[in-house]
Amino acid sequence: MNSTIEKRIAAIRQMLVEKELDALMVSIQENRYYLSGFTGEDTQFDESAGVLIISDRHLVLATDSRYELQAQSQAPGFDVVCYPKGLEKELPEIAASLGIRRLGVESVRISQKNYTAYADALAKMNPKVALTPTENMVESLRQIKSEEEIQRTVAALRLAENAFARTIDALRPGMTEKQVAWSMEKTMREAGAQGLSFPVIVASGPNSALPHAVPTDRRLAPGEPILIDWGARVDEYCSDTTRTVVMGPPDDHFLKVYDTVVEARDLAIAAIRAGAGGTGIDKVARDHISRNGFAGKFGHSLGHGTGLAVHERPRLSPIKNDRLEAGMIVTVEPGIYIPGWGGIRMENQIVVRPDGAQVLNDPAPFTPRIRV
Repeated sequence: MNSTIEKRIAAIRQMLVEKELDALMVSIQENRYYLSGFTGEDTQFDESAGVLIISDRHLVLATDSRYELQAQSQAPGFDVVCYPKGLEKELPEIAASLGIRRLGVESVRISQKNYTAYADALAKMNPKVALTPTENMVESLRQIKSEEEIQRTVAALRLAENAFARTIDALRPGMTEKQVAWSMEKTMREAGAQGLSFPVIVASGPNSALPHAVPTDRRLAPGEPILIDWGARVDEYCSDTTRTVVMGPPDDHFLKVYDTVVEARDLAIAAIRAGAGGTGIDKVARDHISRNGFAGKFGHSLGHGTGLAVHERPRLSPIKNDRLEAGMIVTVEPGIYIPGWGGIRMENQIVVRPDGAQVLNDPAPFTPRIRV
């Protein structure tokens, strides 16, 4: 077991003491990897590659036969337990062997069905084992990135930016949104991406007024906004960037919207530093957009954390005032969305530093115009 994982487990064990828990059952995929190195993937919500059970003195990775050898190879220091009949059947024996009486579970991930099944199975033991819902125990650690994690994110970002540059060089009128999205995905995967951070968003013309549009068969045309939101996963870490471009010369309205969004993004980035609140940063961008005649056209939050997941804590939001700390990676992505015309969003990833923000994106100047 490497020293980084040892430190993370030590931090979880300290939390167990503070929360008066005997052990924590870790079922969120990203949290399992963070604490063990095990890369088994949950293919859908009701299918699991396994759980970690961390107590004060023991480390268990419980999984099924599909992942047994992988777990043994990737998670040194963990006792691998295979559950051929499901975790529900094996959990009471694991709890008894570890002397667990209060077992924390990640309430964000566990379904009501599984919670009930586990609780019923554990309640039949003598003495009984109580399940205790928890939130953000591992995620609170994941918020602060090490320099190694930051460099993994930069690697994912550079690969994704190179794919974008190659794709927009090939854009021509008449291409469909789906064709552009596939070009982005294909280029990233051929360049070595482990996968996508999320399905590529390509939205043109009026479709770009939908912040999370799904690519369609609509064909690109000169003079209209083309919004592309994409990201790559490299060595488990996610990038996330949005750019809006136009084929041919942009008109004055496009430039007015575009300049307002870029200015709002840059003002918000300039306000970021350790100790700042997320709602205040969001307000900087939102107020600038409103002052320039686009009040009510920026509906979503300003940004979010990235890491092993593309959406994680903290949030830059008008609703929740997460306090920023040095080492956090967040996106800054203001947008203006006008029904019937389209939308423009510009998104960078940044690292919070004690005295400001470090932009991770390529510093080379970017122009929205594609010459065709």
